[in-house]
Amino acid sequence: MVASALPHEFPVDVAQDDIDFMGHVNNASYLKWVQAAVIDHWQRFAPTDVVGQHLWVALKHEITYRRPAFLDDEVVATVLLEKVHGARAFYETVIKRGSEVLAEVKSSWCCLDAETLKPARLAQNVIDRFFVKEA
Repeated sequence: MVASALPHEFPVDVAQDDIDFMGHVNNASYLKWVQAAVIDHWQRFAPTDVVGQHLWVALKHEITYRRPAFLDDEVVATVLLEKVHGARAFYETVIKRGSEVLAEVKSSWCCLDAETLKPARLAQNVIDRFFVKEA
């Protein structure tokens, strides 16, 4: 049996303060969008009580920029959880305007216990909620 990640679409609001001196979205805004999209993904699929017990910290982002985004563009970030290993989660996020890929992001995150702020492993039944099993 194969498991496939459940995609999560996160609409992005391109704001005036995202625009840089060249008239398009500043690269730093993409990081802000990825963080918001990944956290929204976590909150959507994880049980509410588990969400309250855990925090996520980004460890690494690798961004490939394909096209610029502009003010008032309709942008969507699609998030996929690739795998979980220990307290680390590995994500792929694709940021698009319609069918145009604006950026592709590979990122790794560390799950923390909300009380102790130490790395925390997630139970397998929580991880399974982010995937669909296929025959």
